[in-house]
Amino acid sequence: MERFIDREQEMDTLQDEYERKGSSLVILYGRRRAGKTTLISEFIRDKNALFFLASEESETQNRNAFKEKAADFIGSSLLREASVSTWDAIFAAIMERAFEAKPIIVIDEFQYIGKSNPAFPSVFQRIWEEQLKTRSVMVILCGSLVPMMESQTLAYNSPLYGRRTAQIRLGQIPFRYYGEFFPDRSRKELIEMYAVTDGVPKYIEVFSESRDIYRAIQRNVLNRSGYLYDEPHFLLQQEVSEIGSYFSVIRAIAAGNHKLAAISSALEVKATSLTKYLKTLIDLDILEREVPVTEDNPEKSKRGLYKIKDNYIRFWFAFVYPNMSFIESGNSRIVLDKIRKGLVTSHTAFVYEDVCREKMWELNGDDAWPFHFSRIGRHWDADTEIDIAALDPEGKNLILGECKYWQEPVGMNVLRELEQKAERVSWNKDHRKTWFVLFSMGGFTDDLRQLAEARSDLLLVDDSIDASVRGNMQMS
Repeated sequence: MERFIDREQEMDTLQDEYERKGSSLVILYGRRRAGKTTLISEFIRDKNALFFLASEESETQNRNAFKEKAADFIGSSLLREASVSTWDAIFAAIMERAFEAKPIIVIDEFQYIGKSNPAFPSVFQRIWEEQLKTRSVMVILCGSLVPMMESQTLAYNSPLYGRRTAQIRLGQIPFRYYGEFFPDRSRKELIEMYAVTDGVPKYIEVFSESRDIYRAIQRNVLNRSGYLYDEPHFLLQQEVSEIGSYFSVIRAIAAGNHKLAAISSALEVKATSLTKYLKTLIDLDILEREVPVTEDNPEKSKRGLYKIKDNYIRFWFAFVYPNMSFIESGNSRIVLDKIRKGLVTSHTAFVYEDVCREKMWELNGDDAWPFHFSRIGRHWDADTEIDIAALDPEGKNLILGECKYWQEPVGMNVLRELEQKAERVSWNKDHRKTWFVLFSMGGFTDDLRQLAEARSDLLLVDDSIDASVRGNMQMS
């Protein structure tokens, strides 16, 4: 599946930097498989570019390989045959060349060079200041080891701090673009696909080869030779040294322990000893700390819950990791049966909430309400849990919603229950107007639809059909 979808904003940023007068230095980073190299390849396709992919070999080997690429780029047999002991000499040879169009120099997996020689960021700083900064050239430093790229290029104590002219942290592709990848599939099929592949282009590519989601899982995940069978190990071993400890933390959360005290209890360790692991997993976009959106001071909230942010890792730890003995013994069919029974209720239904919150932003931009909310998340306290809570910046409006990934239509009882929950939400209770939104994969009953037609504070979003407008929102 060779399709370039989304990334408009990132492409615009790169193009703006290319058109900048003089030099530009772009830091492009993000998790593995996110499509960084594809983005760069698409951007430089019709431009004068030197693309170099660094390896985990020594700095000397990387420098020699870069010299060969540079020699080809400028057509210099002299540079190719020269014995070069510094990076400076290679960049000097490049910049001595007169170019008809602005040259682009890309160093992909930049962090590997800095890993083999911690002084390399300082070396590159000198090259930037002395040779590149005052010239018409665009440099892209790209990397996939997120903490290492941040420490080498973006951190305050990095030699390159303050030199960049732009930075792009490339994330996963949002769900709303899945229809472009798979225009012939229903919304339910797209949600199922997203629940496992999580917007990672490479995952989407390998899953696209199978029509059925379970066939795709069997082929790519439950097969010991499958592309994604051991993916979490591969992702973490590149970033951390204590894989077992990190796996224990993730597994504890996947088992339903979301509070810090519950995680520490499940692992039988002190809560303070988990800080490092939780922070690293958050930095890697694997976990997130979630607090009720109605909290005034989120950072100090004692209601914080730790959630697995990455859909594939959440899926893998729920269904694959606990059942690896079956897979290793050749009984993957047993695991697939477990997945068939539990995928919807234990996994996809929760991912559907994320899909609905993403849709809320689209509705917000389309003026679905006579105001625009600025914050969205969930609300919970000791007695109440609500899937969607969105607040306007002036504190006058609160949207509350539920997301039902059911086969049967959602009826009046769900709305009445939500209205009762709303009475227990204390946020600005005496001065707000409360609005309601219901998302349903199975549609809505006729009486609920009729009520929505008559009420200006109720919006129904019917995901059983492909239309984008659900219910009737009467603005007042």
